[in-house]
Amino acid sequence: MKAIEKIGLAKWEAQCRSIEQGWARIEELIESLHLDYPSCRLYQDGLPVCGHELLIVRDLAKSGSHNHQLLLTLYERGAMLMGTESPDLLIEEYQIVTHYLAHNKTKTTTNFTEMEARSAELLKRRDGFIADRIAATLRPGESGLLFLGLLHSLEGKLPSDIRVICPIVSPVRIPSQEGQSV
Repeated sequence: MKAIEKIGLAKWEAQCRSIEQGWARIEELIESLHLDYPSCRLYQDGLPVCGHELLIVRDLAKSGSHNHQLLLTLYERGAMLMGTESPDLLIEEYQIVTHYLAHNKTKTTTNFTEMEARSAELLKRRDGFIADRIAATLRPGESGLLFLGLLHSLEGKLPSDIRVICPIVSPVRIPSQEGQSV
């Protein structure tokens, strides 16, 4: 593998251990929440609203994705798996990246900057869709678990009655009445 060649086997193994430890901490955190799984919805960035969400999660879990293995475990405990993203926006992101890779062999600063700008604008639209999806599907008294990449941000996009706890990065708390929590 090129990554091992680039950073060396010891660093690669250390990174793998770090990732394993991170997922173990996430699993411990979820366990500490004592969720009522049948009233818990699971949201995952990159998972389209398509009617085949479970099949996608199962396939990715089989391929070794810790994230999707955890989603599958929570689903098997009774949590509801939710399509989270717009298929059209995910396709648009794929097209931006593949166009850039196919047409910009020189990878000039100008081309990269243009792709970055398009990607940043698209990420904001994706975040808006995710927030709208959560707001439309999460019911009072339910909990939601959202697995979201570090580039995403839903800050200021969710209704005020949804209480957000973000234990992995910096905690963000949105005041809540009796309502839902993500």
